[in-house]
Amino acid sequence: MDAKLSELLNHQINEELYSAYLYLTFADYYEDRGLKGFANWYMVQVQEEVAHAKILRRYLLDNDVSVKMTAIAEPDKTFSTDLEPLEAGLAHEKHITACIDRCYAAANDVHDFRAMQMLDWFVKEQGEEETNASDMIKNMKLFGSDPKGLYDLDREYQTRVFVAPTMPM
Repeated sequence: MDAKLSELLNHQINEELYSAYLYLTFADYYEDRGLKGFANWYMVQVQEEVAHAKILRRYLLDNDVSVKMTAIAEPDKTFSTDLEPLEAGLAHEKHITACIDRCYAAANDVHDFRAMQMLDWFVKEQGEEETNASDMIKNMKLFGSDPKGLYDLDREYQTRVFVAPTMPM
């Protein structure tokens, strides 16, 4: 595998694990606020991000590339409103999309079609992640200022469960 591409994929593992770490802080914020549904939504998100890291790890190992685990940065976000974690989540998902795009571009540059096929799944996944994050912001803006609306949103987010991702390979 091309050295630049393997470096980017190794870095992406760290990005995914940082995402999990960041989303744990979001879950903690909502837990402290008594919004267990929002906390649940982000705990499921934590599981998804770890699963993404594991997919990338497996891909590297299956291609005889050493995995390099690096330190995960400490999240530095603090929040004063229930909307702020959601907005930070969308901004972060856009950052992750840009990271995936860099990996894809590197794979394309060296005609690594297997890597591109694997990354196609991540490209689609990031579209879903950004839509979900955007929808949560819209819902909070529409319903979150009303106690009953916030309660209903929280109840809705309590129903989310983790489903392990499956990738066509």
